[in-house]
Amino acid sequence: MNINSSIDKSMEPTFDMSTQKFYHGTKANLKPGELIEPGRNSNYDNTKKASFVYLTATLDAATWGAELALGEEQGRIYIVEPTGPIEDDPNLTDKKFPGNPTKSYRTKNPLRIIGEVTYWQGHSPEQIKTMKDNLERFKQQGIEIIED
Repeated sequence: MNINSSIDKSMEPTFDMSTQKFYHGTKANLKPGELIEPGRNSNYDNTKKASFVYLTATLDAATWGAELALGEEQGRIYIVEPTGPIEDDPNLTDKKFPGNPTKSYRTKNPLRIIGEVTYWQGHSPEQIKTMKDNLERFKQQGIEIIED
């Protein structure tokens, strides 16, 4: 596709966060209308209270959240609505994926559950094992995975 460089930039569409669909992957069993709030146990370390709650605009990132969260419960992906400002997730954008291609964010404000994705394709058992092994290796090396 050729793009005419003489196009007036003011005519280009802008990214509107209010129309973006956001997801949160977890193993918590929640219902529409409930809030996911900071200050509760982290999905990834039940000895720490989370200072932020995390959300993403991609199902793949939410799938990882649902698969890697602690617990034996079924992974769930919720459609969420931020109740306040959000920022790029520095755990991914600064460390692994500059420019935020995973569309991963965090907030100190609650997320309101507005729905649930009831059908989603998980990663292969091999991919999950590799990811969990890598996370465990970081933990053994004393590397904090979540910058809170």
